[in-house]
Amino acid sequence: MGAPLAIRKESPLATGLLLNALIFLAAAVLIVPVFKRLGLGEVLGYLAAGVVIGPSVLALVPDAEAVLQFAQVGIVFLLFVIGLELKPARLRVMRKAVFGFGSLQVAVTTALLALAAWSLGLSPAAALVVGFSLGLCSTPLVLHLLGERKELQTRHGRHAFALLLFQDLAAIPVLAAIPILAADALMADGAAPLLREVALAAGAFTGLIVGGRYLLRPLFHYAAATRSREVFAGTALLVVIGAALLMELAGLSMALGAFIAGVLLADSEYRHNIEADIEPFRGLLLGLFFMAVGMMAEIGLLAEMPLAILGLTLGLVLLKGLSVTLAARLYRSGWKEASNLAVLLSQGGEFGFVLLSAAAAAALLDQALVSLLILVVSLSMATTPLLFQLHVHGLRRLFVTQRAKPAYDRPSDESPEILIAGFGRFGQIMGRALQGLKIPYTVLDINADQVEFVRRYGNKVYFGDASRTDLLEAAGAGRARVLVVAVGDPEASMRIVEQVKRRFPHLRLYARARNRYHAHLLMRAGVTNLVRELLPASLELTREALVGLGISRDQAQHTIDTFRPHDEQALRRQLEVFGNEKQLIQTIQEAARELEALYEADEDIATRMEEIPRRRD
Repeated sequence: MGAPLAIRKESPLATGLLLNALIFLAAAVLIVPVFKRLGLGEVLGYLAAGVVIGPSVLALVPDAEAVLQFAQVGIVFLLFVIGLELKPARLRVMRKAVFGFGSLQVAVTTALLALAAWSLGLSPAAALVVGFSLGLCSTPLVLHLLGERKELQTRHGRHAFALLLFQDLAAIPVLAAIPILAADALMADGAAPLLREVALAAGAFTGLIVGGRYLLRPLFHYAAATRSREVFAGTALLVVIGAALLMELAGLSMALGAFIAGVLLADSEYRHNIEADIEPFRGLLLGLFFMAVGMMAEIGLLAEMPLAILGLTLGLVLLKGLSVTLAARLYRSGWKEASNLAVLLSQGGEFGFVLLSAAAAAALLDQALVSLLILVVSLSMATTPLLFQLHVHGLRRLFVTQRAKPAYDRPSDESPEILIAGFGRFGQIMGRALQGLKIPYTVLDINADQVEFVRRYGNKVYFGDASRTDLLEAAGAGRARVLVVAVGDPEASMRIVEQVKRRFPHLRLYARARNRYHAHLLMRAGVTNLVRELLPASLELTREALVGLGISRDQAQHTIDTFRPHDEQALRRQLEVFGNEKQLIQTIQEAARELEALYEADEDIATRMEEIPRRRD
């Protein structure tokens, strides 16, 4: 009994780690959801959480620099996952954007910022380092924002990624050159140190590509053969961390190493399994990284010189936006893409922290200046989610090509038997059946592109809003017998139903219900002939799955035939408690128990169900 007590007394490190983990988790859980609900995004929430628990406010976790160094692992996992999604063939296609647009943007941005720093009194060498450091953008921030809006595969998303990749590559030689740029270092040692760094980096880069190409697949094949999920996940972590450390030891970026490992596995048959195992680590560590950036911000400096720091932050954001726009236009991108990139890439980046700290260590920059610049970079990162939201909901709309909305067609009344509102996949199947039976029908669809497409195949489809009674009248609703509401949008569907019930009460309504909720809305409106679009296909597939278990087709059909009327009855009972969530849940649970009892009471079904486990054994 004494040993556990001794362990508890002698493990302050474990207690401290658990306490820090608790603080980070509590801050994220309490603050990030608030920012998401306000529409400000997760990133700004993590940054704010880091500021609150960091040295500048509550000082709950005082060593912000140590946390930031550890949290760099989040970027490693992010770049590995991105590499998994980039096949080598696609990467070759991107080489022009990476080295063409990337080099152009870095050159333009560095020049503008270096000139600004030199005009403020820095030496040429120091101004060059500051210009390049501030010119780097935040890879995880930009990719996270693009991922949130599903814009990674857009043109501006691909160019942003290409630029960020080039910046990571370009930062390596600059980091190696900082000691040489420091006072008299170049004269003392010549170019030998830089050449050694370059040779070491090239060797590590080549070794990772060659070794990874021939070793990674056999390694994952061996891990998969164990049939142990833990072993496979451990192998994925081994590859990511190993590749990152190899690049780090060679003086390159850890994120670059992980990215290369991901690209080498992009064509692998294990790609999806690897991504699923890595994803939880990536999300947690990336959140930790943004919190660490928030912790690094010395808010005390902002209180001491608010105008200077806010002015520098505004100047950085404006200069970077201007430089990115200029580079994009020189690269012959349109104004729309240039504006997207200017907003996305207007901040400083996490690699800037590394370069500025290295410059301070080499006595190229004063430590006080570095602290001020790190705060400016942190504030610029905090502005990006806000600016991107404003851009998406404001400026971006100005670049949307305003096409003249085509006028609705004027349908000709050819006395159809059936009117169909909506001619997507659902309506087209019905139309094919009616056409085969030579039953006249007329279609109204509000999607002009869809109407144009369907007309090419000889279908009689009119562009118009079926909720407009004048168009329905022109289409022959006054003499038609049936209206089929086949639109997929529940709101549009209900508008049509309401207008038809009021203006054409003689029409028999048949409706497509998107889900149970939509079905309840239609039933409340008096529509009794409705089909839930997924129900028939789901029941048909269930029947085939039962046949696959060894049940006869007749018995499987009997099981489905038993389920269907029970489900219809449950749907009607749930309609009675529509809008009361508590009673609805209770009704659903009661229906599930009733179905079990119904199957158990059916001797044929119960007997077949009992046979399945024995047959499997």
